[in-house]
Amino acid sequence: MDAFTAGLLHRIRTTQTDLTRARETGDDYLAEVEQAELEDLHRLAAEHGVEVASPSV
Repeated sequence: MDAFTAGLLHRIRTTQTDLTRARETGDDYLAEVEQAELEDLHRLAAEHGVEVASPSV
């Protein structure tokens, strides 16, 4: 795995964690920001052929 892929996957995991935390604490604004960031990261991953595993729910 190259540095770009590893970094991207790390950012996705971190953003997913931050999104969950924002939702759990009721911070709607931060949840919206994190959701938008997560969508951008998934778009970037798709554009570069990086497979992202679905988060465990």
